[in-house]
Amino acid sequence: MMGSEGSRLPGLEIEDKAVQVTDGWTLYPATITTGTTSSLSVFISYNSIGCVISKANAASFEKAAKNLMLYRHPCILKFISSWHKNGNTYLATENVSPLSQVLAGQTSLQICIGLHSILKALVFLHEKALSSHNNVCCAAVYVIPDGTWKLGGLEYLCRFSELTTSYLQETRAHRYEKGVAPEEENTKSSHISQQYSCIDQFAFGVLAEEVLSKKPEDDVPAMADFQELCKKQLQNIEPSVRPKLSSLLEHPFFTHSYIKIHSFLEELPLKSDSEKQSFFRSLVTELESLPEELIASQLGSLLLSRLVLLDSTAQQNFLPRVLCPSESGHLGLFTIATYKKYLVPKLIHMFCVRDAQVRLLLLTHFSKFCKVFTNEQLKEQILPELLVGIKDTNNHLVSMTLRSLADLVPLLGASTVIGGKRGRLFTDGRPKVHNAHKINPKTIKSPIHVQDLSSQLRVNTVSIGADTDSAASYETLPERPSPDGGEDKTTTTSDEETEAWSDWDVPDSNGGVSVGEKEEVPLLSKQDSPGHVSSPLKDSTTTRTSSGQNSLPDITTLDIKMSSPLPAVGKHRDEIDFFQDMEPVISKTSVLRVSEETPKSKFDVSLVSGGEEEGWDDDLEDWGDIGK
Repeated sequence: MMGSEGSRLPGLEIEDKAVQVTDGWTLYPATITTGTTSSLSVFISYNSIGCVISKANAASFEKAAKNLMLYRHPCILKFISSWHKNGNTYLATENVSPLSQVLAGQTSLQICIGLHSILKALVFLHEKALSSHNNVCCAAVYVIPDGTWKLGGLEYLCRFSELTTSYLQETRAHRYEKGVAPEEENTKSSHISQQYSCIDQFAFGVLAEEVLSKKPEDDVPAMADFQELCKKQLQNIEPSVRPKLSSLLEHPFFTHSYIKIHSFLEELPLKSDSEKQSFFRSLVTELESLPEELIASQLGSLLLSRLVLLDSTAQQNFLPRVLCPSESGHLGLFTIATYKKYLVPKLIHMFCVRDAQVRLLLLTHFSKFCKVFTNEQLKEQILPELLVGIKDTNNHLVSMTLRSLADLVPLLGASTVIGGKRGRLFTDGRPKVHNAHKINPKTIKSPIHVQDLSSQLRVNTVSIGADTDSAASYETLPERPSPDGGEDKTTTTSDEETEAWSDWDVPDSNGGVSVGEKEEVPLLSKQDSPGHVSSPLKDSTTTRTSSGQNSLPDITTLDIKMSSPLPAVGKHRDEIDFFQDMEPVISKTSVLRVSEETPKSKFDVSLVSGGEEEGWDDDLEDWGDIGK
């Protein structure tokens, strides 16, 4: 019986644009929101007051709704609800499209699968329900979004006990004319009472011939033979020649591997545990022989159905190959492109299912397929569902959810995944590694003490004559900053640099130093230096004087310290700290008095005289006493 207006589905929204219009009803797409949004189809039979035809159509429509509610089968259109409103009759079913609107885009294999579904529905009606459909045609077939064909149009269905010649004559005007069996012309024919299935046998032969007429025969095995059978046997004028529809299920056209897989998945609830184990262990091998896109488009929903997801054998031997896309390191059944097109929409819907076992299975393989989603899908659809999981009382579910959230951090960022304010609370405590070979010595501006860096840093090299000790064939003297008052002098010449160098005698083989240094410059003792220094001058840092000044500055203002000796050449040292002795020490400035008379040396060069006292007489008058 039809429901009242109050039995209308809550949250149902019917669209204004009709999908199909017939004399008896109009088909509309619709959506229903109950936590999640689902698509439906709504058939509406409009009742015109005082119209006899309208009343007859309304009666047939109500009968069709009643039959859909009574005769339930996976291959028959799924009934959801029906009700009356404002004198009109409403029938809500699963989301479908008329076959006539999608047939042109169907392949031969898809049509083969569709005919197989219709054939199984008719066998169910004949052998289980003991009923006859009486109007098998293209208009009675609907297609759900995954491509599966469903048998509808049950308004003329009747039980075998009610199937009479008079009943067929009453309904003939509303049935498909080409599908009417020849024996209906003879009102005295006894074939109908003797063979009740003959009406549907003839009509199925007509349907199969029509949908296969323009399709290539090579796409499906035994297709030409099946077409011949439909024309010569199923449409034979003699009902006794027509084969039983159940026998057609064994025809080679319906027994190839794809049909077997599809049928087994649809009938999975009826299979035993041993049959399921054998099926899922060999399923991957069988699917690999079929086109990838065909499997994803036609079998995707069945492969990810609840019954498959909860089967222990499928979880171990089959689902890892389905849920993991085919890429480096993973031997999945589907490439990333196919995975995105067909499986991602199904996975998004599965994450909305609040079933712990289904969610745990998805989380187990989440790290393998999470990169296939777009950032928008992850952020708007997947992440909110994952956050629900961490609030559950199931500790295992919470643990798996947290692991999956960790997989999202590299994709979406920690701020998106965990939210809230974040700050840098940890530092990087690793020691800094200096590559001594890449350091430019010219960038070292502060005076430092470096021992024996001839193997690493060679700033200035002073050649020593043949009579010098062979142990020190050259001396490395790093540059130092200009003395006080010479910052404004930006350029120097090579002659001026030579003048500055003449005041620093290179130590002889006995380690001697110049007179000025020996008398006035305080040197560090062993206890002030971390290492023993054999030659004070060798470990000191020299500087260059500016071109406009001949007098040496107060070098005691430069905190000259000695660093620990470096290991000999050839020995390994992990790290050289060039700045360990750069800590400034503030001390009283002392004046260095240097005699103008320079000791004779083999390194003497001519000095440029003139302008020596310019700019210095007024401030440093006592410098004139030097050398007296």
